[in-house]
Formats: sequence, structure tokens, C-alpha cells
Amino acid sequence: TIVPVAITCSLLQRAMKESKKENFLIDGFPRNEDNLQGWLKEVGPDKANVKFVLFFECKEETCVERCLKRGAAGSGRSDDNQEALRRRFVTYLNSTMPIIEYYRKQGLVREIDGNQSANEVFAEIKKKCEF
Repeated sequence: TIVPVAITCSLLQRAMKESKKENFLIDGFPRNEDNLQGWLKEVGPDKANVKFVLFFECKEETCVERCLKRGAAGSGRSDDNQEALRRRFVTYLNSTMPIIEYYRKQGLVREIDGNQSANEVFAEIKKKCEF
């Protein structure tokens, strides 16, 4: 079951406050319009200054191949199979890409070529995430 967005935002805010840190990497959120609207309502720019969105551009074939490899290595995820991964990619295109476009229009997206090797991706992340 998906946790309601208000609860997710509350948990994120509490964790950020309790950490006593100033910068955070939030992985995979917001991932759809409901998440985005909840984030803007519950947190918004008054409580969190989004400095940038790190976006990994990666071909569907590469994503599926890597997830299948992860599943074969014993990830424990029942949805690491060809059919489920193809459905997840369609959901990503329909639900998540509009969120990326929202932040892209604000000039906040830093793109990483996720089709590269892990070392190349890491090097690009280090270069594009300096601030």
C-alpha cells in the first residue's frame, strides 16, 4: 500500500528537522502529480528550498536489464521480472516524467546519462552536484 502523501511529507520534514542538517537528497519523491501537489502544499518553498533535481536519463532496455540482473542476484523484489518492469516503465513515463518537466521549466534539473557504467555515472554525479 502506498503511504498517503501528507504522511510521507510529514516523515520527510521530521527526518530533516531531526538531522540538524541543511542539505538533503530525497530519492524518488515526488514521483507523481499527487506527490508534487502534496509536497507543494505541505512543505513548499517556505520550508524547503529545492536546489536541483537529479535526473538519470536511461533507456528502457538498460533499466530492464539492470533490474533483471538485480532480481537474479536476489533483490527479494517480486516485481523484478520482464512484464512488471515494462509496466513500471510505462507508469514512469506517464506519472514521473511530468514531474521532471515541471522542475525542468524552473531550470532545476541536472541530467545524468544513466546508460554509462557505474563509475562513469558516479563521476558525472560528482561533477554536476557541486554547489
